[in-house]
Order: sequence, then structure tokens, then C-alpha cells
Amino acid sequence: MDKAQLVNKAIEAREKSYSPYSGFCVGAALETEEGEVYLGCNIENAAFGPSVCAERTAFFKAVSEGRGDFKQIAIVGAPRGEEIHSFCSPCGVCRQVMSEFCRKDKFQIHLYNGEEIRTFLLEELLPYAFDLDGE
Repeated sequence: MDKAQLVNKAIEAREKSYSPYSGFCVGAALETEEGEVYLGCNIENAAFGPSVCAERTAFFKAVSEGRGDFKQIAIVGAPRGEEIHSFCSPCGVCRQVMSEFCRKDKFQIHLYNGEEIRTFLLEELLPYAFDLDGE
């Protein structure tokens, strides 16, 4: 799937966001190396701690179904009822989760601001990640 198609899937996922506290709706579309796509949205909770980001929702859905080879993810976000107008970068926790399951030198992260798509490798967004190799 090309990155524009993946961004459209993330926009679709954003519509399912449960964000009554922040009002900020995020969608993510995660593609495996086999071409399967898992969608995720942010899901908030009144206690805040149990809330989960869209990116982690997509990863946890995929991993819970036995998937593990990931190629790319698209992430979009904006306040509820508004058009996407700025890039929505993954938080540090999501970046660390990505590093658990993805090749830092190959996994692509696509961010969309309503006009353009910017692509980063995971190693660019999370240098010196905690990992099993201690690197």
C-alpha cells in the first residue's frame, strides 16, 4: 500500500476515536510486511492513565493476532470536528512500543498535516531506544 492510501486509512480510523476529555482525535493505520493493515484510534479514560494512543491500539491489535513484521504506519490527528492541519507525531511511549516490534532502520512513520506527508524512519524519531541488545 502506498503512503497516501495508508494515510486515508488513518483518517478513517480517526473517526472512531473515543476522546471525550481532550477532544483530540487520533487515527493510525499500521501495515505489516505481508500487506495487512490494522487500524487504531485513541481511547481515553476518565482516570487518564488507562488511556491508550491510536498507534499502540493498532500495534496491540496486530500483535495480539500474531503479527510481528511491520513495514509502516500513518498517523493523523486533530481536534474533533476540525480538519487535519498539523502533523501529529507519536508520543515517546508509542515510539518505544514501535521499537519493540519494528526494525529501527526500516520502519517508516508517515505524518500528515492535511497537505503533505512527511516520512521518518523510526531511528530518526527514537535514537537510543531501550532494546534487548542494550543499544
